[in-house]
Amino acid sequence: MEDLENEIKDLKEWKKIEKKLEKNFKFIDFVEAFGFVTKIALIAEKMNHHPDIKITYNSVEIELTTHDINGISRNDVTLARKIDELL
Repeated sequence: MEDLENEIKDLKEWKKIEKKLEKNFKFIDFVEAFGFVTKIALIAEKMNHHPDIKITYNSVEIELTTHDINGISRNDVTLARKIDELL
């Protein structure tokens, strides 16, 4: 569990809030934000690990949690890293 906590701390700009990892992303416009979310959807589907996503015009809010364990798992950390690699 300590290793997972260290991995979470190493994530850039992701916040651990209760039992979730959260991060907000800003883009030029809605099309760019939606394109980013589409890329996330393809990765999430391959991993069979789906984030909660909210799009508000040029802003994308991501929440990652593993519902099966009611908390943060390695899958969440892995997906967070893959999302950051898209930028």
